[in-house]
This record gives sequence, structure tokens and C-alpha cells, in this order.
Amino acid sequence: MSQAWRRLAQKTSAVGLVSTFVIFAGSLLALPAPAQAAATKQFNYTCSSGPFSNTSISVGLSAPDSVTVGQGFDLTVNIPSLTIATHPTSATTLQANLDMTVTGGTAATGVKTGPQITTTQTSVTASSVTYRITVTAGTTTKVSVKPGDLKLAFASNVSSVTTCRPPTSTTDVLDVPIGTGSGNGTNTDVVEYKCVGPATTDTQDVEIKVEMTMPTSARVGQQFAIKWKGTYTAGKELKAPTTGQTITAKVFAYASLTGISGLTSATGEGSTGTITAGQIVTLPTTQIDLKSTANAAGTATVKPAKVNFGSDTATGNQPKIECTVQNESELKTYTFAVGNASTSPTPSPSPTPSNTSPRPTRTATHTVTVTPTQKKSQTPKAGADTGGGGEMGPDGRLFIVTGTALIVAAAAGGLIMRRRTIRG
Repeated sequence: MSQAWRRLAQKTSAVGLVSTFVIFAGSLLALPAPAQAAATKQFNYTCSSGPFSNTSISVGLSAPDSVTVGQGFDLTVNIPSLTIATHPTSATTLQANLDMTVTGGTAATGVKTGPQITTTQTSVTASSVTYRITVTAGTTTKVSVKPGDLKLAFASNVSSVTTCRPPTSTTDVLDVPIGTGSGNGTNTDVVEYKCVGPATTDTQDVEIKVEMTMPTSARVGQQFAIKWKGTYTAGKELKAPTTGQTITAKVFAYASLTGISGLTSATGEGSTGTITAGQIVTLPTTQIDLKSTANAAGTATVKPAKVNFGSDTATGNQPKIECTVQNESELKTYTFAVGNASTSPTPSPSPTPSNTSPRPTRTATHTVTVTPTQKKSQTPKAGADTGGGGEMGPDGRLFIVTGTALIVAAAAGGLIMRRRTIRG
């Protein structure tokens, strides 16, 4: 018996070494995947005339470091600080228009709105504007963007333009490889809004980078939730009215849905925090659940929709500031499936076996738990599952738990072997 215990302890200690490796491997699997990186390149420009006195600037172009075949991406144009030579006669905004040549794709070019400018400002802070690049079907290697002239002006006086040009001999381009990248990132897009309110004369151009996560287990007749999170583009934030109006610290976000009859939108409410007159209205730092219920099964197609701020009612249908989408045709779409509601079947009790033998029989009593037929709840479920679950492959936490248990067993085996050795 002593030898048997000794052999068992030796084997258990060996297993301990293996378990250490298991824990290490599980830890690697449990680590989050690295975030998608962005590629940025600087381009030098020479500027002349117009409302700005800068004679040279460096403009940065940013894009994902890789995009998926058949998907588009956002090109961000980073404009440096500008010195004002001729002050505007009234409050206005910066207007920027970048010409570009795109190989392997097409760009939705045109005038973009920058930060707000007052009559007393002497400079414009660094800002950025965004252009949507659509990858041409069949492009499988890369998309190349060659920037051209950049025109800068006040929205209140578009006839006075500062024109910035790259060197005529330059061949510099920003290359975006076609690979396994995720474009804007998982369910992300930059939405351009026109915000009006509280007065009809109060208008602002706002850009919000919207991150949306689709539900993974939507069912007919049960409430589902689309996760929504927004982040302003620098220089394109929404500001509270300066005087005369106050708004409640609420934001109401929407998504438009098509593809399933009767399902047109989802909405959710979040808190902006304290709102100060003339200051930026902050967006929620956590995700908002945009909720709705489908009456039929199918595939729903989703796009970011309007955003409202403040309300005279609890439902948000009388907003103080209403922001409507201006670049709907450029936005990416997302899909999720709505399945039929399922119920758990009622299990049948196991049949009692018959015994025709004349020998005495032992009777064993078994308790069978019968699950009644599940009824559909009249109260919709809030929220939706968003994790990948089993579809995401092995979970590192399972390896960690298993390895930890093996190490405990190995330690016990080592103590037993040491005790037996001491006793001789």
C-alpha cells in the first residue's frame, strides 16, 4: 500500500507540471484581442490669401491600417491650428474642402464643417473633418489616397478662401491595405448631424462616432436591445444654448430598422450629466440600450439614426435639441437575425420496466422532475445577449480553472510522498 501511495504521489506531481502549462495557455486565451490600429501620414502644404495668415501647414490623413474586402472606411483629415488674419463680422464656422485622388476606391468629397469661430478669436484650434471612402468592387490589394488642394474659409464669407497646395512634384499617398481589418472598427461609423434648438434659429453641425453592437439572441415577441455609444469628433461637439434656454440632462438615441414588417426603429435614453450654458453637452460614457420588439422573424438591417437632447416628456418625443442625420447614404449598415420564440418541451417520465421472473425483485424509487410547458412572458425582457459565447471558440477561463485544480492535486501528492519518505 505504501508503494501504491508513492507511485500515485509521483504521478500527481508530474501532472502539476503539465497543469502549470495549462494555466499559462489559458491566460493567453483569456487576454483581449488588440484594438484595430490606425495609419496616419503627414502632408506638407503651402498656403496663400484668404482669411488665414498661415503660409505653410502640415495636414495629417488618418485611416484604418487595414480594411476588409468590399467594405468602405472613414478618412480623417487633421487640420492644424490656423491663425486668423481677417476676423469674421459675425459668429461662424470653419469650412474645409479637400480635393483628393483615390485609386481603388471613390471619395464622397465636398465642403465639410469645422469648429465654431467667434468675432474675437485670433486663431482656430486644431480640428478634423471626415470623408467616406468606398472601396471599388474587386479591389484586393490596397486603396491609395493622394491629397490635392485644401481650401479653407469662413461659412459666413465663402468668397474669401485660403488655398493650400501640396508640392506639385509630390507623389506621396496614403495606402490602406486590403486585408483582415475591420474598417471603422466593429459596428462603428461617423454620423454627421444637423442639430436645431432650443430655438428654431439655433443650428449646429455636429459629428458623432457611433459604436453599435447588434443583439445575438433576438426573438419574436421579446424585447431586444442594440448597444449604442457615441463619441464626438474633435471640434464638432454639441454646445448648450448660451442664454435664455435650459435643457434637461437627457439624451435620446435612435436606430432605424428595415427588413421586418412593423419594425422601424429602436430607441434608448441616457444621461448627459450637468449641462452648462455655452459649454459642450457631454455624451454618456457607457452604452445605451436601444430597445424594440419584433412581431415577426427575419433579418433586420440597422443604421444609426437621430439623436435628441433634453425633453419636456419622459418619452423624449418633445426634445429641446433635435439632431437629424445628414450623411445617411454614406453610413454602413448592420444586420441581426430575429428568431421565432421557443418553448421548452415537456419531458415524458421514464417507463417502468416489467419483470416476469418469479424471483423476488428489488424496487427502487426514482423521483422524476417534470418541467411544465414554458409560457410566453407578458413582460418583455430588457437587454440582449452580446457575447460570442461558444461561437467564439475555447474560453481561456476553463483552462485556468482546470489547471488550478491540477496544481492543488499535485501539491497534495507531493506532501504525501514527502511524509512517506520521512517515515521510511
